[in-house]
Amino acid sequence: MLSVTPIPALGDNYIWLMRQDTSPEVCVVDPGDASPVIDLLERESLKLSTVIITHHHQDHTGGLGDLIERYSPRVIGPDNSAISGIDEPVVPGDEVRVMGRLFEVIEGPGHTLDHLAFFAPGIPPLLFCGDILFSAGCGRLFEGTPAQMHASLNRLLELPDDTLVFAGHEYTQANLRFASAADPDNGDVKKAMEECRRDRELDRPTLPSTLEREKRINPFLRCDDAGVRRAAASHGNTDSSEATFATLRAWKDRF
Repeated sequence: MLSVTPIPALGDNYIWLMRQDTSPEVCVVDPGDASPVIDLLERESLKLSTVIITHHHQDHTGGLGDLIERYSPRVIGPDNSAISGIDEPVVPGDEVRVMGRLFEVIEGPGHTLDHLAFFAPGIPPLLFCGDILFSAGCGRLFEGTPAQMHASLNRLLELPDDTLVFAGHEYTQANLRFASAADPDNGDVKKAMEECRRDRELDRPTLPSTLEREKRINPFLRCDDAGVRRAAASHGNTDSSEATFATLRAWKDRF
């Protein structure tokens, strides 16, 4: 059976570790720091066989060089010369087999132009989405446009509702504070805030989420909702779903 474990790093990043219970070989996703990965591998006598990279930002790639030098893993990621060490570049539409699961490569520009998501159908479906989709939020637009990010999120919305969402950061509490302003009449947001508060008080991760949950609590996935549009209308254009998204993202940036 495949398990997925978060390795906390750099304050609020998660490096995701995949492993089969019948093998010491593991895969890590977005190792922004090598040290916590090496500590876990050595402590549990595991072998790093694969690394997946979703995009070029340093907090997702910073540990890659040290891990390559120490373990020589297979490295899968965007075809971007800014990322040193990728030996299996992939593009949207490709498929890669990792830890016994077949992952589909999904286009995800917006946060960065090279951003990819990796989705494995099956039981359960798994989504490693880096900084495209967070619980109750989405990534800032460092390189792409609101239209690109809106389209990227809509691609993820086509995945099954029970998809487990493994995002790159523990941003849920701050995102829910914004969601309570952007979707003020949403009882699911209020409930999620209390659940999140309890989890963080116990130092438990709020991830993975599910796509079904995100459809209920994430204002960036609810741009057609009348309540979200009403709340956003005083901050900008809400004439369309895409315009509402752009308004929400700009509002969140200064929230």
